[in-house]
Order: sequence, then structure tokens, then C-alpha cells
Amino acid sequence: MNTRTPHRTAVLALALASYLMIVLDISIVITGLPRIRESLGFSPAMLSWVHTAYTLAFGGGLMAGARAGDLFGRRRMLVLGLSLFVAASLAIGLATSPAMLVSARAVQGLGSAILAPATLALLSVSFPEGPERTRALGWYGATAGLGASIGMVLGGVLADLVSWRAGFFINVPIGLVLLWAALRHVPQDPKGEGDLDLPGALLSTLGMVLLVFGLVEVAETGWHSRLSLGALAAGVACLLAFFLHEARTAQPLLPLRLFHSRVRSGAYAARLLFLAGVIGFWFYLTQYLQGVLGMRPMQAGLAFLPATVVQLGAAMAVSPLARRWGHERVLATGLALSTVGMAWLAQIGADTAYLTGVALPMAVLGMGQGLALSPLTIAGVAGVAPQDAGAASGLVNASHQLGGSLGLALLVVVYAASAGHRGSAQADLAHRVAACLGVSAGLLALSLLVVLACVLPRPWGARRPAPALASL
Repeated sequence: MNTRTPHRTAVLALALASYLMIVLDISIVITGLPRIRESLGFSPAMLSWVHTAYTLAFGGGLMAGARAGDLFGRRRMLVLGLSLFVAASLAIGLATSPAMLVSARAVQGLGSAILAPATLALLSVSFPEGPERTRALGWYGATAGLGASIGMVLGGVLADLVSWRAGFFINVPIGLVLLWAALRHVPQDPKGEGDLDLPGALLSTLGMVLLVFGLVEVAETGWHSRLSLGALAAGVACLLAFFLHEARTAQPLLPLRLFHSRVRSGAYAARLLFLAGVIGFWFYLTQYLQGVLGMRPMQAGLAFLPATVVQLGAAMAVSPLARRWGHERVLATGLALSTVGMAWLAQIGADTAYLTGVALPMAVLGMGQGLALSPLTIAGVAGVAPQDAGAASGLVNASHQLGGSLGLALLVVVYAASAGHRGSAQADLAHRVAACLGVSAGLLALSLLVVLACVLPRPWGARRPAPALASL
């Protein structure tokens, strides 16, 4: 592959822009959820599937998408992923029923599952090991958090001043421009050897769908439901079968050797737990701002600015801080701040003042996210062999998306179980959201513990970064 500087610059811009479009879309949807519910008649539990259908298709298809890039060429997969994403965005904007919207969101998630690992793998093969690759991967990781924050603001403005549909229609011209750039600037790479592990792709996707469906069904019917318990049991069985299959097949979708590294395994687990915790902030706080504090969608979107601005500053500070202290310590600090900020937010009530009870803890949480996401990405691909670059990229993104999906499913259960608070409807909503944010803080604390145990160099006082990360 051509590695001249202009080519690397174009690839970096294309990869970041494509990934930013994916992340923006997720957070724009979250801000517009109240308007989507009113417009199309979603039930409270069914509303979560606007997000869950996307993240399940995204997370479930990521490993297959990553392997497809290795087999059929990353440029081909980049173009295919962008095409699916743009077409599905148009269909969502034109949706007239919950079923149509959720189905199109699943197709959009499939497009993202093909697109995301292709962008990350392109960065891995376009930039040589060393500071250049570290900076590129750092920006890629920061894009996840920054896009989510910006999307909350943009989604609120669009939902209030134009329509929730505008957040999807805007993907069409942007996606077409990215398609043109991909065809122009990304060289055609040769096809690889081997076959796609279709049984593995089906088992992993089906297992995650059943798990999340079972948890959402629990929110509707309770733990006594045979349907929900059966779905949960079948989901666990499918995932166990997936790992057994991957251990035996000659061309695995997920090479289990990726888990031989303590640092990488810890990074995958920490990323899953981190997203499982953070999703409560994006999904439920917007409902609190609109349903309890009485904000319009645009005001609710702008209310996330403390997190957005602080997160941007923190993300830009990661590189100089990491040079001095190491990515691992920056990561641990970010997770600690995220936990503190989320626990502080969990104290909200019906009469909480925005400035002291929401904005300030939101800023702390934003700082934590800005510091954590880039080091998590770097740790997830640390020391990976070239032939495993695609699989590692898929696993990083799968941990990200499946963490959010499972976290949201868990919080739907918490939200339903917290019903019955005495007082006004606003007080009941505040109580439910606070309960969800409290669980989110616990998940972030677990993520921090995983990093302390697996990613941080031993002993704690060592000055040099762990060898796996230092090699980047």
C-alpha cells in the first residue's frame, strides 16, 4: 500500500470522518428519542430498540465485517459499508412506523459493522508503528467520545428547530461525499486468502440478540416470563457455542490468540464495561432534562455542552499527558473521573438545580471520557500481528458497541424495577433516572478495577509504559 504522506493524511481524514458520522448518528438519535416516541407511537420499552437494533446489528456484525475486510479488501468493504449506511439513513428519515424505523436502523447498523473495522484497520496498515500510528489511533479513539457529545447538541437543535428526521437525512450528502473520497483516495488492496466464518458470525450475532431481547422482555413482563428466561438461556448457549467453534475452526472469525495478552484482554473488558456505564448518561439524562427540568430538545442538547467542551479539551491533552505519564495512567485517571462524575449525577432529583447538580458533574464525566477513550483504543490493538489487525479492530469496535447494547438492556430493567416512586410524574422519572445512573457508576467502577488489574503496568510505581503499549 502506498504510504506517502498525502495518502496517509487522506486516509486519516476519511477514517475519522466516517467514524464520526457513525458516532454522531447514535447520539443524535438519543436526543431525538422523545420526539420519535411521540411521532411514531413507541412504547417506553420498545423505544430502546431504536438504539438497540442498531447496536446489535453493529456489534454482532463487526467480527464478520472485520474478517470480510481482510478477505475481500478494505476499500471494497469501506465503499459497501458507506453505501448501506447512506441508504438506511434515507429509509429511517422516511419511516412511517416503529417497525420500519427499527428495521432500517438494523440495516444501518450492518453498514456500520462493515465500515468501522475497515476504517480502523486502514489506519493500522497505513501508518508505521511509532508516534504516527499512536497519534492516528489516539484521534480515532477520541472521535468516539467527541462525536457522542457533539451529536447530543446537534440532535437537540435539529429535533427542536427542524425535525428528528433531519438528523438522518443529513447523513445522505455527507455519506456521498465520503464515498467519492474513498473511491478517489483509498487504493484498491488485493483480496486475501481463506473463507468467511459464517457459522461463527451467525452464532455471535444470534447470541447477543437473544441476550438483549431477554433483558428488554424482562422490563416488560418481569423475571417470571418464560419467554425472557428462555431468550437469556439461549443467548448464553449461543455465545458458548461460538467460542467453542472459534477454538476448533481453521479460519476463526475471532482468533482466540488475541486474548493471550493481559493488556488487550483487559482493554476489551474495560471498554465493554465503560460503554455499558456511559450509555445511561446519554440515553436517560436527555429524558431527565426534558421530562423533569422541562427543557425543549434544543435546550437539552445545549445542556450537554459542559461535557462536550471539557471532553474536547481532555482528548487533546491525552497525547502530552501520555508522553509524561504513560497511556495506562491516563486511562486509569479518566475512568476514575468518569466514575466520580456519574456517581455525582446519580444524586439528581425532581428539584435539582442544573448548574450544580447536572452541569458540574457532567463536566467531570466529560473530562473522564476524554482521557479514557484514546488509551482504550491503543491498548486494544497493542502488539497485534499484521494478520490479526482486522480481527483486533473488529474486537475493539465490538466491545464498544456490545457494551452499549448490553448496558442499555440492563438499564431498561433497572428503569422498570424503579417504578412506583411516590409523588409527581416528574419525581418518579427523576427517581428512575437516578437509579439508572447509580448502576452506571457501578459499571464504570468495575471498568476501572479491570484496568488497574490488567492494563496498568506492574508495579504501580513503574515509570515506563507497559511494553505492549510502548511498542506503539
